[in-house]
Formats: sequence, C-alpha cells, structure tokens
Amino acid sequence: QVQLVESGGGLVQPGGSLRLSCVASGLAFDLYAIGWFRQAPGKEREGVSCISMSGDSTYYKDSVQGRFTISRDNAKDTVYLQMNNLKPEDPAVYYCATDLLDYCSESPSTSAMDLWGKGTLVTVSS
Repeated sequence: QVQLVESGGGLVQPGGSLRLSCVASGLAFDLYAIGWFRQAPGKEREGVSCISMSGDSTYYKDSVQGRFTISRDNAKDTVYLQMNNLKPEDPAVYYCATDLLDYCSESPSTSAMDLWGKGTLVTVSS
C-alpha cells in the first residue's frame, strides 16, 4: 500500500521544539521531493517546507525560515521536520505530501500534491 505516515506531533510550550517524521511505504521514496504542509483551524492548508529528491535543495515558508529544518534519510524512507522556537502561530495539523516530482517548486501547491499523509497535530500553548 502506497502511503505516507506522519508522527511526532504533540503539545509544546512557546519557544519549544518538536521533530516531525514522515515515513513512506510502497513507493520509490528516494525518487521524489517531499513537502510539509500545515492547516490551522479555519485556515487553508499551506506549504511550509520541501526537500528535493537528493536533499540538496530545500524550500521554507518565510515565517518558518531559520526556525524549521527539513531533512531526509533515504535509507529509512523518512523525511524530518525539526521545528525550533515554536510560536503561537505554528499550531496546526502538519501533513507530508509529494507531487511525485524530484524537485521542489518555488512555492509548494496543495493542489499539485498526489499523495498525502493523514497528518499529525502540533499544539503550542503555555
């Protein structure tokens, strides 16, 4: 079965950190760029970060640049999103997804994604 499975979400205080994981199965993971998206209540889903097939090219939404780091381990079919200095505007359900291309577009589009995980919830609260 082709799927992406996210994990690592949870409750953290402002300024805290979380590391999200996205594990792929049933597809040639090392051929595809993987993106992270998020959706807060009442808001549209938005692209947060993306990493190319080889990992040598990345994209970050302006508001997370310098706080979030995306990486991948192709041997483990896993992409990570290290989130540091979490802010009140970061809580959302975080999803990983792929458009089955090997590169990241300048601004990842939700409509372009072909495969989605079910998401993991990130809550930031004191």
